[in-house]
Amino acid sequence: MEIQDALIDVAGVWKIFGDQEDEAMAAIQRDGLSKAEVLEKFNCVVGVVDATFKVERGEIFCIMGLSGSGKSTLVRHVNRLLTPTAGKIMVSGLDIMALDDQELLKVRNEKIAMVFQHFGLLPHRSVRDNVAMPLEIRGLSQRARWQAAEDALTMVELAEWKDKFANELSGGMQQRVGLARAIAADADVLLMDEPFSALDPLIRRQLQDEFMSLAGKMQKTTLFITHDLDEAVRIGDRIAVMKDGMIVQIGTPEQIIMNPADDYVMDFVAGISRINLIRAHSLIRPIKEYEAEHGKLPKDVLTVSGNDTLRQIIVKSAGTEGAILVQDDDIGTSGVITKNDILHGVIAGTEDS
Repeated sequence: MEIQDALIDVAGVWKIFGDQEDEAMAAIQRDGLSKAEVLEKFNCVVGVVDATFKVERGEIFCIMGLSGSGKSTLVRHVNRLLTPTAGKIMVSGLDIMALDDQELLKVRNEKIAMVFQHFGLLPHRSVRDNVAMPLEIRGLSQRARWQAAEDALTMVELAEWKDKFANELSGGMQQRVGLARAIAADADVLLMDEPFSALDPLIRRQLQDEFMSLAGKMQKTTLFITHDLDEAVRIGDRIAVMKDGMIVQIGTPEQIIMNPADDYVMDFVAGISRINLIRAHSLIRPIKEYEAEHGKLPKDVLTVSGNDTLRQIIVKSAGTEGAILVQDDDIGTSGVITKNDILHGVIAGTEDS
């Protein structure tokens, strides 16, 4: 995927933890040391390995991996809560590494908002004051920041709780307050570090729905960290899969599931339901190839869109035999799929395939 309007541009970022990080970095570049060799020779831990990616304006870009994969470490470089050992980070055209302390504080307050897993609310402040805090730091009047806070709380359906304190709210409600605070800040970029992982499954799904709805309305560029592939597939426009500090694959949810880069990614995607994710354009074969084997397509052949999901195709083709014509306006091509193609799309990559 070629990024036309990158709001976030991360290039060759490394993070090494330890007193000899510069020496370790030089040895890696010179001798190609492994993580184990770096630990043995320099007593340093390699947290992020040569991470490179771009995020388009308005995109939700999920970074996922198991615990210890480096995903949370990586996202903290974007607002320089962590300083990379090597590499370059651009956000909204600004070189994050070139900012002095005052400039960095301004960027964190105005351009990059962060939503943490554990809410980060101040217990002695009301819900409204928690939401308005970034605007208070900017020096806005109480009237202006309270109005912005109340507007944000309305968006997350918590307006009637504005005068309550954080400990009076449930976990899911507190996470909504954290999201409202990010909305009120009106930043270009949202960094969300496993924001829903501590919540019960039902509340978690509800907040995912609310977040996707808000993200669609506000067109906020989002880096979303998760260890849950189902969540990444549900939320992300694209996904970066990390292992041992390294990005092993970047792609759309459909690309990741249809074409896993290695056994690690294949294991991740093996148990996920494909029926609402895989689309017709991923299954098509050329018409000429089909007709050479089966004969000419009938004039009344069923036609589906290239963007139809497996579920939609199954519903449309119920009671239909033979091939299905696929018309894909997005990429200007067409082809056919068969019932066997549909079945393969449902089960491929699963333990039973």
